[in-house]
Amino acid sequence: MIWKPSVTVATVVEQDGKYLLVEEEPEAGLGLFFNQPAGHLDPGESIIQGAIRETLEETAYTFVPDYLLGIYQWHSQRAGITYIRFAFSGRVTHHDPLRVLDAGIVRAVWLSFDEIMQESQRHRSPLVMQCIRDHRAGKRYPLELLTHYES
Repeated sequence: MIWKPSVTVATVVEQDGKYLLVEEEPEAGLGLFFNQPAGHLDPGESIIQGAIRETLEETAYTFVPDYLLGIYQWHSQRAGITYIRFAFSGRVTHHDPLRVLDAGIVRAVWLSFDEIMQESQRHRSPLVMQCIRDHRAGKRYPLELLTHYES
C-alpha cells in the first residue's frame, strides 16, 4: 500500500477584529466543531482555486486571497490520516445570504480571538489555532510561491 497524505486548503479571514470560522458537524454524532473554511483539493483545480471554492461553499462569502499564510502537516490519530494544509489569508468581497452551505456546515460565524480561544476544546484540529496565531504574528508568503501547471 502506498502512503498518501490528504491535501487540504483553508482560509483565515480577519475583519474588524473578528475571524471567519465555520461551525460544522463533520460526522454525525461527534458533535459540533469550529474550523476555518477548509476542505480537500478537488481534481484539476489549483491550490488557490480550492481555497476560493471552499470558502464560498462553506460560508457563502467570496474570498480573495492576498497571501499564503503557511503550509502545515498534521497527523490525526483519530482518523489515521496525515493532512497537508495550505492556508491562505485575504479578504471577503461579497456575501450571498441565500446560498445553501455545504453538507455538515451549520453556520458561518465571526468570532474574536478571545472567543476562539474559549472554544478551543471544540476546534476541529490544532491547525485552527495555529493558523490564527500565525496570522496574528504577521506570517505572509507571496502567492507566487505556488505554481499550477495546466495540462
